Amino acid sequence: MAVPVSQMWTVATYVLGQKLRGRKQYPLVLMLEPLFRCNLACAGCGKIQYPGHVLKMQLTPEECFRAVDECGAPTVAIPGGEPLLHPQIAEIVEGLVARKKYIYLCTNALLLKQKIHLFKPSKYLTFSVHLDGQREHHDFSVCLEGGYDKAVEAIREALARGFRVTTNTTLFDGADPRSVRAFFDEMMELGVEGMMLSPGYSYDKAPDQNHFLGRARTRRLFRGILSNRKPDWRFNMSPLFLEFLMGKRNYACTPWGMPTFNVFGWQKPCYLLQDGYADTFAELLQTTEWARYGTESGNPKCANCMVHSGYEASAVNDTFGSLRGFWATVRATFSHRYEDRAALELLEEPVEPVHAVNPLVQIQAAEQETLVDR
Repeated sequence: MAVPVSQMWTVATYVLGQKLRGRKQYPLVLMLEPLFRCNLACAGCGKIQYPGHVLKMQLTPEECFRAVDECGAPTVAIPGGEPLLHPQIAEIVEGLVARKKYIYLCTNALLLKQKIHLFKPSKYLTFSVHLDGQREHHDFSVCLEGGYDKAVEAIREALARGFRVTTNTTLFDGADPRSVRAFFDEMMELGVEGMMLSPGYSYDKAPDQNHFLGRARTRRLFRGILSNRKPDWRFNMSPLFLEFLMGKRNYACTPWGMPTFNVFGWQKPCYLLQDGYADTFAELLQTTEWARYGTESGNPKCANCMVHSGYEASAVNDTFGSLRGFWATVRATFSHRYEDRAALELLEEPVEPVHAVNPLVQIQAAEQETLVDR
């Protein structure tokens, strides 16, 4: 099983408790961004495009703890930037473990072997390693040759030391379903606890604006990837969200399900859009015009979004919102092959090959790595 029973029980009792209290807007995962700095310059990411003075900013451990306590979500994801660049990241993690929060420290793993001695294995701590597919695809995606091999080496080290490890994969237009499925095999053989998937979101600041997926192409891609599954593939996410990606379910966005706190405050409305900030979590819930967001709103910024930060909370809410949703989750958990002969044909379609890593972008990544290590 990809998620420990204790974690599933904690999340389930939390969600049921919120429903019993009649709360319609409650957080499931806090996206805690302690900094935007990174040692990569991925073409599909907008975080690193901030000006230099912003990239030097970072949250203090006390600010992180205050946000976690205020939000109250049982799970905390720590993305960035690259959180391992934060000089007090071990102190932040230790404080969250003491609060019995389930932590997913999202890392490209370039610094993981160097800094892993700062952490202690715990059921509350998972290293969520960003890998966008097999070696060639990942290195192209992160604009760094050799990035895949460094990440895999770090995963092996973390597993050998007894840490929980998952992978986090973002797929863009042009992804090869056969290669992605082969990547799943590699990760299961490597021994990771589970895998997380999401289509890419079109950050306005991202250098590459040509390879973000529209909704129809997302469903087609994930149908090819996730149909006819192998029984040993383990996914660390809601099975109903995976069905949503395959086009088997329709959900409205739940933007408050995974709120974001970063160096600017509580980000409106979600992890992916920046329409202002609130000083407190309560203010975020009360002052954000939630009806303006999600596909149904007509907001062009939301038109093609199917990202987990907006829709996995919707799937979880479906699980606990009715007996029908709960039964669908049970069925999807234990009967998840999804035999689909037509989907097999999608695997045979030609895919544009991944090109060599752009040397200019690779130089930019190296310059950025030098900058953040100063």
